[in-house]
Amino acid sequence: MCGIVGVVGSRNATDILIQGLQKLEYRGYDSAGIFVTDKNKNSVLVKAVGRISALQEKIDIEVNGTSGIGHTRWATHGKPSKINAHPHVSANSRFVLVHNGVIENFKELKERYLTDDKLVSKTDTEIAVHLIGKLIEEGNLSVVEGFRKALKLLEGSFAFALMDRKDSEIIYVAKNKSPLLIGLGNGYNMICSDAMAMIRETNRFLELYDEEMVIVKRDSVKIMDANGTVVKRKPYIAKLDLSDIGKGAYPYYMLKEIDEQPAVMRKIMQKYIANTNPHQMKVEQEILEAVVKADRIYVIAAGTSSHAGWAAKAFFEQLTKTPVEICLASEFGYNTPLLSKKPLFIYISQSGETADSRQVLVKMKKLGYKALTITNVPGSTLSREADYTLLLYAGSEIAVASTKAYTAQIAVMAVLAKAVGEYIGNSVARSFNLLQELSLVASAIEALLTEKKQIEQKVYKHLQNTRNAFYIGRGADYYASMEAALKLKEISYIQCEGFAAGELKHGTIALIEERTPVQALISNKEIASHTRGNVMEVVSRGAKVLTIVSQDCAQKEDDIVVQIVHPFLTCITMVVPTQLVAYYATLQRKLDVDKPRNLAKSVTVE
Repeated sequence: MCGIVGVVGSRNATDILIQGLQKLEYRGYDSAGIFVTDKNKNSVLVKAVGRISALQEKIDIEVNGTSGIGHTRWATHGKPSKINAHPHVSANSRFVLVHNGVIENFKELKERYLTDDKLVSKTDTEIAVHLIGKLIEEGNLSVVEGFRKALKLLEGSFAFALMDRKDSEIIYVAKNKSPLLIGLGNGYNMICSDAMAMIRETNRFLELYDEEMVIVKRDSVKIMDANGTVVKRKPYIAKLDLSDIGKGAYPYYMLKEIDEQPAVMRKIMQKYIANTNPHQMKVEQEILEAVVKADRIYVIAAGTSSHAGWAAKAFFEQLTKTPVEICLASEFGYNTPLLSKKPLFIYISQSGETADSRQVLVKMKKLGYKALTITNVPGSTLSREADYTLLLYAGSEIAVASTKAYTAQIAVMAVLAKAVGEYIGNSVARSFNLLQELSLVASAIEALLTEKKQIEQKVYKHLQNTRNAFYIGRGADYYASMEAALKLKEISYIQCEGFAAGELKHGTIALIEERTPVQALISNKEIASHTRGNVMEVVSRGAKVLTIVSQDCAQKEDDIVVQIVHPFLTCITMVVPTQLVAYYATLQRKLDVDKPRNLAKSVTVE
């Protein structure tokens, strides 16, 4: 949530800040702002409500400098407004601050230190910058001393970028729980919440750890730990492709990312399955041994990633012979259940920065439990802090509604389950030719994508002028229904729920009215008749039904037919048409597909 950019020492500072914010807009787009300054201490602060384009309209030729910071906001304290937009300034305007995260003790700090200060916003960030300014001026401290003193008083999560109008050649940086990177340029240096923001300028980045403070200048970067000890750290090379980040000829990132799913399946096959032996998975032995030693697997995730965990649960248990629990990260950390004696924790996260999952990881590490992260972002916090990592290799995912990352998560879980099954000599795993089956999945998705126009027409008739809808399914189709419902409601704002079809008669069927849209998923021949019975139950009460079925379950009247794939992997292919349903329902309502209201891509606050 929220995005930070900054640059020191570039004559092109404003352009670097704006293009960086544009790349980070997926993290928040309630409001935005930049502060730029030059060697002569001339400075300009510009803020706007809404998208980065609204900020650009306010920037004229006079908004230029050699250094600056910028921010795109997802509101946590105070409604979206120009007053609440970042950057915020100290009481005498000397210090300028941008902030990601949440200061949990902001009220206590205000009452203890800032009773005489006039605060203009409703944000915790303004309290933080006022506190920094007051400590420095009243204590006659250096900026580093005052900043460090303030940090010790703060509770919560933060990534800070602080500038002093008296010295335009330094950005002071600190982080705790919220992600922040240093980008190393040629004659200038940068800061950013995500390497994507500065990949046009550099591919060399320094990771920052919690409780570190950094002094960033045009020709140097000084990292210090909480005690002020200088930390030496080598940069890493970000493997991002600018062509992945752009939309190309697509009207929206989401459609581009839906279309990329067959290529993602093939990339996973290439990275994880040996060409010479389809039964040999390229997974580190340490990871295999960690799974085998565990008496129970706890999958920790949120949102779409949680649905991927549910989709993988059944085949993971069959192939590894290990029980699997799927746990919501936001609940697990504060309501931890009775754990087994030898647990292994698997953290699934597209960004690798999910704050809810990270707080579980930190707590479980203190208890000595091993952690494996499955993520799309190498070098992310969850990846860095876990014992092991498996990458999704899905490429940059920009649209808020996850598509290719979800299907990649299931595929990588299948890789891991297959690898463990082979390792323990499980006959079910041996007969599961994942190379062949993922190839069939890629082909099935490609076939579906050729039918976009037909799907669009069906969606237009089925979901026109509706406020509510339901997805139903059984077994794997129930888990796909959960994800399908989330996609539809998060971008089209149609209130939609995914239900186990058999549970309809236990309460939910009371909500079925004349012309209520119901989408039914049917991919298992053994229980297909049961789901069709549930379809008849809702039809008899006035519902209009759209059926998405596997080829071997298909009947003449079905709406969308999906090619047959292995039962372990139907959650991948069955969900793709529901992604298109959500996409076209949103277009029909003339809404922004990529940037739904109140949501951001990377959830870095608890």
